[in-house]
Amino acid sequence: MTPVDLGFPGLPGRKDRPDTPGLVDRFGRVATDLRVSLTDRCNLRCTYCMPAEGLDWLPRGDLLTDAELTRLIRIAVEHLGVTNVRFTGGEPSLRKGITDLVAATAALRPRPRISMTTNGIGLVRRARDLAAAGLDRVNISLDTLDPARFAAITRRDRLADVLAGLAAARDAGLTPVKVNAVLLRGINDDEAVPLLRYCLDHGYHLRFIEQMPLDPQHGWDRANMVTAAEILDLLGAEFRLTESPRPRGGAPAERWLVDGGPAEVGVIASVTRPFCADCDRTRLTADGALRSCLFSERETDLRGPMRAGASDAELAESWRATMWAKLAGHRINDAGFAQPIRPMSAIGG
Repeated sequence: MTPVDLGFPGLPGRKDRPDTPGLVDRFGRVATDLRVSLTDRCNLRCTYCMPAEGLDWLPRGDLLTDAELTRLIRIAVEHLGVTNVRFTGGEPSLRKGITDLVAATAALRPRPRISMTTNGIGLVRRARDLAAAGLDRVNISLDTLDPARFAAITRRDRLADVLAGLAAARDAGLTPVKVNAVLLRGINDDEAVPLLRYCLDHGYHLRFIEQMPLDPQHGWDRANMVTAAEILDLLGAEFRLTESPRPRGGAPAERWLVDGGPAEVGVIASVTRPFCADCDRTRLTADGALRSCLFSERETDLRGPMRAGASDAELAESWRATMWAKLAGHRINDAGFAQPIRPMSAIGG
């Protein structure tokens, strides 16, 4: 994959970093969207994410404390120009201090937009408190509407809890409620239309995501991935889809109006239609590692320097240097692509 493939000019990126406080890289992209993983733990065991027995979780002492997380988020917002903060995992609702973390983030000035990616199981009891603390919206994973299939995919019989969590999020005002669905060939690839109908009926925004090579088993097979083109063909058999006129910007989803709109459906084609040229994300793992890309092979440790007494200015400069070194793209389609050592649950979505 070359810069031209990604929408960049044919010339290589500049070598000298500009004198700017923001998180700019050599190709002119500016990261304003921070993904913060709160834990690598999860209460589901999705087959494409982790083995049935789970993983070797990060030791408690390796995790950033609430105070450390709050400090790094503050640095990102006040010193580095971050305007959007998304809490991820694992399952972020398993973090006991999540409500306080949301409140601390909402108190920052300028106030960032705050969202959370979750499996939805804990939202029935927490949605209103999270909304009151300052959470703006949620993304909830839902791959099937069939209880038996849900149990087979997640290895847990919790579909009713997820559906209840979706409703709780909507009722608490965490809107737009976005639903993330991964279609698995031969397992739930016949549910594209039912999932979209369900979301349209309930006022949720559905986004299909191509399955990515981020499983700890390294069992991802391109041949088994349901592609964006196939997803659109499945939906097109029942709905009239037209490209949304709204600018996409750095959003990962291509948006399509459903039957003329205003309802939309999104497709995130990370593998077959990379959007690296417009990427505006920077990532912080639960143990304090910076990642410039979901598929980065390198990380920058912030926990060690922070616990050793590094100043805000020093941590911010390390963050800038990490993003400046960001590659042009994730290289999934290169012959020599190497899957990250960390799985998705340890990186944060």
